[in-house]
Amino acid sequence: MTRQRPLVVIGDTLLDQDIDGTATRLAPDAPAPVVEVRSDHSRPGGAGLAAWLAARSGNEVVLITGIGEGEAADRVRAALSPAVHLVELPYTGTLPVKTRVMADGRPLVRVDRGHGSPGPPGGQVRAVLREARAVLVADYGRGTATAVRELLGDVARRVPLVWDPHPRGGPPVAGARLATPNAGEARTLAAAGHPPGGTGGDALRDHGRRGARLAEHWGCAAVTVTLGERGAILARPGEDNPMYVPAPQIAPGDPCGAGDRFAATAAGALADGALPEEAVQRAVGDAARFVADGGAAAPGLWETPAPDATAGSGPRETPDARTLAERVRARGGTVVATGGCFDLLHAGHVGLLQNARRVGDCLIVCVNSDASVRRLKGPGRPLTPVADRVSVLAGLGCVDAVAVFDEDTPERLLRGLRPDVWVKGGDYTLDELPEAVVLREWNGQALVLPYLDGRSTTELARRAALSPTARQASR
Repeated sequence: MTRQRPLVVIGDTLLDQDIDGTATRLAPDAPAPVVEVRSDHSRPGGAGLAAWLAARSGNEVVLITGIGEGEAADRVRAALSPAVHLVELPYTGTLPVKTRVMADGRPLVRVDRGHGSPGPPGGQVRAVLREARAVLVADYGRGTATAVRELLGDVARRVPLVWDPHPRGGPPVAGARLATPNAGEARTLAAAGHPPGGTGGDALRDHGRRGARLAEHWGCAAVTVTLGERGAILARPGEDNPMYVPAPQIAPGDPCGAGDRFAATAAGALADGALPEEAVQRAVGDAARFVADGGAAAPGLWETPAPDATAGSGPRETPDARTLAERVRARGGTVVATGGCFDLLHAGHVGLLQNARRVGDCLIVCVNSDASVRRLKGPGRPLTPVADRVSVLAGLGCVDAVAVFDEDTPERLLRGLRPDVWVKGGDYTLDELPEAVVLREWNGQALVLPYLDGRSTTELARRAALSPTARQASR
C-alpha cells in the first residue's frame, strides 16, 4: 500500500486546562464565587488541537510547532504522540497554559500562564513541507507562523494551504487557498488592514463584503468568515455574491475548539481534491456536530483513533452517535432512535423523523447497510448507496446523528446506543417490532407514530420507471 502523503499543520500549540465544579456560594472575604472542584482535565490546544482533529478524521498528520521543555510540554507530547507526528522548532521559554475555571460547565474566569518563542525552522521542516499534500496554518499569534512564513509562499503554489488567522499574527501568505477568520477576527483584521469597505455591520452581506475584501487584500483564493451557529460565508476577491452555508443544526454546547474543527475539516477536504465550496460545507457540518458533542472537552475525543478507522467499504457508526447518547443521558435528557433503509428519502420519512425528534432531546437514525438492504428488499436495491443515504439524513435539521448496521435488524446497535425511545412509522405495530423486546432490557419504550399515507420508496421507484403519460395517469 502506498503511504499517504501527510496533511501538515503549522502553528502555536498550547495546553488547555479545564477546572470544573459547582458554585453555590460567595467567598466570605470578597464577592467572588467559590468553586467546589469536581474535575480537572488538560489537553493540547491551539495547533495541537487542530492536528489531533485532523488525525481523527483519518489523515496522516505532521505538526510543526514549538513546545519546549517542562511539565506542560511533556503533557502535550504524551497526548499527541499516538496519532500525530511532531516536528519541533527550537523553543525558548515555557509552553502557554490556558486554564478555564468552570461552574456547571460555564466559564467563570480564564487564567493564562507561560510564554515562549519559537526559533527558525531546520532541514526537517523543509523536508516535511516538500512531502505535504495540504497545509493548515493554525496561527494563534505566538510566533510559529512567522518563523516558518518564508517557506509557505512556495508551498501555497504547490498544494492547498488553509490559513486560520489571528489578529495578533501576520496575514495569510499570498496564494493561500482558503483563510478562515471568525466574524470578530474578520472585523478586527479588516480594521487593521484597512481594506476598502469598512468594518461595521452584522448582516450576511456585511460579512460577505468583509470576506471578499480581505481575500483581495491578502491575495487569497477565498476567505470564509465563520459565524458560529449561523454557519459561514464563503467569499472570493471582488465578489458581490458570496456563498452562504447555514449550519445544519443549532448546537448548544461549549464552542471551544469549533474553529479548529472547521479549519481541520476544510484542509482535509481540500487535500482530497474538494472545491472550496465543498470544503466549507463539510466544515460547517463538522463544526456544528463538534459543538453538539461537547467541543474540545467531549468524552472520547482524546481516545486514540484506531489505525483502520477509515477502512472498509462504507461508513459505520458515526463517531458522535454513542457519545451523543451518553451526553444526553448524563444531563437527564431523552435519547430517541429510529431506523430503516431510507433508500429514497420522501415526505413520509421526513414527517416521521421530525415527529420523532419532538419526542425527546436528540434523534439518532439507524440505517441499514447496502448488504442489509439487499437481503431485505431483493436484487436492485438499494437504489442509493449507504454513504449518500447517511449524507442526506445527516443534513436534516431534525437528525442529530446517524449510525449504520449490517444485520437485518438494529438490535446489536441499539444495545450499544441504549436509547430511551425507539420510534417506527404507522405501517408497523408494536407486536411486529423485535426492537421493542430489546428496549425492555433497559426499560426503554417503543412507539409507533402516524405515517403519511401513499408514500413509499417502492412506489416512488415504480412511478419513476413509468412513461410520463402513465405516471400522470397513476396519480
